[in-house]
Amino acid sequence: MTTKPAAPSLPPSLAANPKLSSWINFAADGKVIVSSGKVEIGQGIVTALAQIAADELDVDIARVQMVRTSTPASPNEGVTSGSLSVQHSGRAIRFACAEIRQIFLDAAAERLGVAPDVLTITDGTMAGPGNVSTSYWELASEISLDRDATGGAQPKSSAQRTLAGHSLPRFDIPDKVFGRPRFIHDSLPPGTLHGRVVRAELPQATLVELNEERARKAEGLITIVRDGNFLGIVCETEAAAEAAVTALRKGAKWSSREPLPDEDDLADWLKRQPATSAVIASKEAATPVAVTRTIKRQYHRPYIAHGSIAPSCAMAQWDENCLRVWTHSQGVYNLRSDLALVFRLPRENILVEHMEGAGCYGHNGADDVALDAALLAKATPGRTVRVQWSRADEMSHAPFGAAMAIEIEAGLDANGEIASWRHTIWGNGHTARPGRADQPTLLAASELATPFPRAISVDPPSAGGGGSDRNSIPLYDFPAWHIEAHRLTVMPVRTSALRTLGAQGNTFAIESVLDELAFERGEDPVAFRLRHLSDPRSRDVVEAAARRAGWKPPKQDDVGYGIGFSRYKTTGAYCAAVAEVEVGEDIRVRKLTLAVDVGEAINPDGVVNQIEGGAIQATSWVLKERVRFDKTRITSNSWTEYPILRFSEVPDVEVEVISRPEIDPVGAGEAAHGPVTAAIANAVFDALGVRLRSLPITRERLIAAMELSS
Repeated sequence: MTTKPAAPSLPPSLAANPKLSSWINFAADGKVIVSSGKVEIGQGIVTALAQIAADELDVDIARVQMVRTSTPASPNEGVTSGSLSVQHSGRAIRFACAEIRQIFLDAAAERLGVAPDVLTITDGTMAGPGNVSTSYWELASEISLDRDATGGAQPKSSAQRTLAGHSLPRFDIPDKVFGRPRFIHDSLPPGTLHGRVVRAELPQATLVELNEERARKAEGLITIVRDGNFLGIVCETEAAAEAAVTALRKGAKWSSREPLPDEDDLADWLKRQPATSAVIASKEAATPVAVTRTIKRQYHRPYIAHGSIAPSCAMAQWDENCLRVWTHSQGVYNLRSDLALVFRLPRENILVEHMEGAGCYGHNGADDVALDAALLAKATPGRTVRVQWSRADEMSHAPFGAAMAIEIEAGLDANGEIASWRHTIWGNGHTARPGRADQPTLLAASELATPFPRAISVDPPSAGGGGSDRNSIPLYDFPAWHIEAHRLTVMPVRTSALRTLGAQGNTFAIESVLDELAFERGEDPVAFRLRHLSDPRSRDVVEAAARRAGWKPPKQDDVGYGIGFSRYKTTGAYCAAVAEVEVGEDIRVRKLTLAVDVGEAINPDGVVNQIEGGAIQATSWVLKERVRFDKTRITSNSWTEYPILRFSEVPDVEVEVISRPEIDPVGAGEAAHGPVTAAIANAVFDALGVRLRSLPITRERLIAAMELSS
């Protein structure tokens, strides 16, 4: 009896979208059209994916044209999140191009009367003995790519690739440098109308009274739209829209709701709320060791705003029963699913097209403003309506990154070595993205006269990287551990995906405790970590960061050095960071030195950019960022009340990329946040001998801690 060979294994994104023509097409003008379901949000993904396609097809990268993601024309790859674009879309494009290359080589061989293995491909031209040749574009009319991928062709080895591993200029940068319109915020099709939405300052308030008289006198007003608690205007010009919405806001009165928590008691408030609980991981010691002493520490991070540089924006247009939306959402298919639920339309009646947004990452207000635009456009059929949120809208109504309280108990044996480890998390769920439930999660959906339930944020499964529990399972060789998470079932403010989800908080807690234990033992923090790390790639990034930083320079007054390490989601990029911090009138991070291992670095400069960006954002989170609120409203609704790191405060950042071209690539976008957070906190302790366990680490908190310890 013969056993049938196993079917070839396709990358997950290609298996979900197997039709080759959904990924690659050849245009008559000699271009290679590449479609991806992942979107450009400043991470340079369009360049990296173009490098992969050009490598596999043997074409000049100048021929590659990356098209914007849209629901009718692009593969459905879900959401651009979790540092998975290269890992998922890149592998899919690599395998699709390898198969397409083989299909065309076989066709060329038949046309030219030669064997496929004697043909070479140079910039898309296939040549053989006797100067016979053809090209992808000559054969394209004869070959249909409306066929499913089979996995029958293997991609090139790393040694055969000519573009991967090289730092090519990014496709998206020239427009941004020279100020050419590229962002949705700069788009203004002819005849576009302008919309604005009025919302209460207190979440979930009810509109109890509305005087429209003043707003109706605004010049250029076309219509006022009210549907339950959803309230907006449409005007001929942006100036008219601003005037009308200001007038309408003055005529609106809202009910009071349940008060917000005490922000200064937030960590303990999180621990007192109803929650669903789960054991994330548990490991028993192979040889139990008696615990003679236990240290217990609590860590806290506040709610964090996305703080996108440009507030959310969208455009929408209705044509009878069909809706078209332009958006900087990170998941056009998911957004389409929620819009279909709200408007009770078949999904095929809704077209969603991505446009880049200025400063968009994580689940900010991009999806919400898309529904706002669609609701206002419904009142003006046939006309495009552009809705721009204000800064106050963005900082008050977009979802926040969830606050977290984290307790770690380390059980020590008679020699002070770690014998057991317990890690407990409390907080809201980290995602309420659209398209993942049978009810829409978009903000306006819960404001309509016939409202949809307000979604309570959940956590992604641990197998997919987790949410509150992300990076809570130690990478260190501890003999035993127990990790559990308590996800709140109440949500005073909206929370959803912010970069790293729970990884920043968990890495901050783990690496802080390790630093404390090393200090107590009088052991060097780098040596202490290496002593508990057996994984070679983990050791390599820790050693590389320490070596490049010159660990550890001689002690200077008020200057400290700290280290942090993690592997993002325990399956992604490895990253270690060394922080040099100076504490004077204020806290200043002078330098960050990082080492990262993403497997194959498709575009090393892109990897460096991502790590630099993550490191600088993490510095801002650690030193500055905290959503502020009183009992009635979010008070941090401007850059004054929600400060972020200024250019003058940006540290010097050095990044070493450990390239492993033989290993499949993973993303770099979120790898730096946790290690940098921990490194800065540990450096502050090294400088002052005072350890802060609540973020952000501010001058006021340091003074209070020093007074308490004196």
